[in-house]
Amino acid sequence: MPTRFLLPVLCSSVALAVPTAPVQPLIQLDQFGYLPDSRKIAVLADPQTGYDSALAYSPGPTLEVRKWQNDAIVLTAAPTAWNGGAVHAQSGNSVKWLDFTAVTGWGSYYLFDPANNVRSHRFDIRDDVYRLPLKHAARVFFYQRSGFGKTVPHVDARWTDAASHLGAGQDTQCRLVTDPGNAALAKNLAGGWFDAGDFNKYVNFTHTTLHNLLFAYQHHPAIWTDDTGIPESGNGRPDLLDEILWELDWLKRMQQADGSVLSKVSVTQFQSASPPSADSAARRYGSASTTATLTTASIFAHASRVFASAGQATASADFLNRAVLAWNWAAAYPAIIYTNAGFQSANPEVSSAEGSARKLTAAIHLYAASGDTGYRSYVDANYLSAQPMAWFYFYPFEAAVQDALMEYAALPGATTAVKNEIRSRKQTSMNGAESLAAFTNRTDAYRAFLKDGDHVWGSNQVKSSQGLIFQAQLTYNLDPANVANYRSAAEGFLHYLHGTNPLGLVFLTNMNPHGAEKSCDEMYHGWFGDGTVFDSALTSPNGPVPGFVTGGVNTTFAPDGSYSGPLLAPPLNQPVLKSYRDWNTSFPQNSWQISEPAIYYQAAYLRLLAASSRPLSYAAWAAGHGLTGAATADPDGDGLSQLQEYAVDSDPNLPGVPAPTLTLSPARQLAWRMANGRPDLTTTLASSTTLTDWQPLAPTSVSSLPADDFRSAVFSAPVSDPVRFYRLHITRRP
Repeated sequence: MPTRFLLPVLCSSVALAVPTAPVQPLIQLDQFGYLPDSRKIAVLADPQTGYDSALAYSPGPTLEVRKWQNDAIVLTAAPTAWNGGAVHAQSGNSVKWLDFTAVTGWGSYYLFDPANNVRSHRFDIRDDVYRLPLKHAARVFFYQRSGFGKTVPHVDARWTDAASHLGAGQDTQCRLVTDPGNAALAKNLAGGWFDAGDFNKYVNFTHTTLHNLLFAYQHHPAIWTDDTGIPESGNGRPDLLDEILWELDWLKRMQQADGSVLSKVSVTQFQSASPPSADSAARRYGSASTTATLTTASIFAHASRVFASAGQATASADFLNRAVLAWNWAAAYPAIIYTNAGFQSANPEVSSAEGSARKLTAAIHLYAASGDTGYRSYVDANYLSAQPMAWFYFYPFEAAVQDALMEYAALPGATTAVKNEIRSRKQTSMNGAESLAAFTNRTDAYRAFLKDGDHVWGSNQVKSSQGLIFQAQLTYNLDPANVANYRSAAEGFLHYLHGTNPLGLVFLTNMNPHGAEKSCDEMYHGWFGDGTVFDSALTSPNGPVPGFVTGGVNTTFAPDGSYSGPLLAPPLNQPVLKSYRDWNTSFPQNSWQISEPAIYYQAAYLRLLAASSRPLSYAAWAAGHGLTGAATADPDGDGLSQLQEYAVDSDPNLPGVPAPTLTLSPARQLAWRMANGRPDLTTTLASSTTLTDWQPLAPTSVSSLPADDFRSAVFSAPVSDPVRFYRLHITRRP
């Protein structure tokens, strides 16, 4: 049967030459890019101390911002010395700043230093500039799922794996660690996420993780789509909520009938394997504790409110009932402390002060979800004992209770005097030397200030949390006169994580194919370990999965005392912000102190990223590209209308080569692909034998491609007609 395609509207862009100037890694900027209306500052570094002190870079008198595709110069600007040319102690660098905030047009760019004939990494400017890191960072939680297979088409073939930890003596038959011979105590505790680079699961370690993810949705619901390529994509619920549900379902299994919550599921020592499905070690669970139960109460209460806002009434009611049950058990048993007996893996128990903070956090979220004034009374009687309130000091190590306090201060039924006191003490803290003053005084040459001593194990989470403290000023409308400063400060921490740091490194794994040019090649993880096919993004057959946030610089790093090899410098003997090494060697080098990821690092970053992410629309896209004509116009004359270029994410001002992606396979299947994240578009494939009577076709499958930012749809083509025509129609929703 002959087949004809009409209106072959989808195309691929022309492959244009990459700029020929070499990259100067000491031009350090956000390698993904910037929002059009953000402040944009690149750091030009000249190392004086540290592992790279032999390098030197003296920028020319002016640098240029150039279009990536055609080298057009859009801005020429002069760099300015930071702090009068002083050496920045935390980095060991002499620094200049290049401010190119004036560049707002959408597109791909690079900085060029004509005096030295060197360039920066590529970066983009657009409203959805962070769509790829947002997608891949969120998909990390799918890869961390325990007991769930990773299969094509939901993952790249390099990272497929069967469902893990479902074998004999593992999560579906989990035994109590202190009585493993008692089969009557076996429980099905399957599901949940691996905590970090190990495959263990800890209830208390989900506290900041799930609250950050729930806030990421609560405060920015419009950015979360249903098309990231996980198995639940397309079910009508945002994929972030589906991923959160995976962890919440595990917490439901950990909760016992009386409301108490078990503490952990783990191997007894440090057993592991690659890939996770090869790990056959027995798994055990730890008994219930007061803090694990309060942790779960706060999470379920918060989830109840968030899922209610998303139209998930049944789930919301269930979560609230479970939160109340947990709260009541903890009230009856306020001092059940978990000892970790029987395990060598981490003890998830927290301090007494942290336990009190978790009870306050639970009370706040229970009041917000239920309106029960008993919880409000508890908050009003105890809020001043929380460390941020007692110290007038909001800092990045108390995130969950600080966020809960700010949420309470925004609730309409909360006690007015208490609300005002919370807001007042938060603002007092923000006015201090480590917060707003550090930003306005330009204390940090890399615009993401933390004290030296805060750059510890997991510092990338600390950086994200400090950025969120600034972001809270915007979320809760504190100190409106400084809105621009708070926004720029919060974004500074994001830019640090994306490459504006002394390493010039994006602190996410294997993102070079997804918008970065220098990302982490290795991480300490049981799946992606040293010597496996997943070891390195540069030298191993498969490399690690994209998007994992590594731990970050760590001034407290030390190898095991038995280590006798060469000095590990870096990270040893370095300025604070150079105390990092991109490696994953295990004991006795103990790289996990530097490069291990964790779900709590991931969630803090994802929430900070969400605050700078924007949903895309045709109107914003057209304005960003300076288009004024109708959607049917073709300003670059390449045969594609503006609307069609929007659908396939090509530049409407640079001509492409029209090449239809509506194709027919030998198996008589039609397939087409378009960019994700365009909720204002409707696409319809129709067929006809007469060119007059067009009938719409329903796809046999729709999937998001995990490797990029596109989705594909497949249709079955009938074989009975002598001639059939097909056309693809793209329209804007009102």
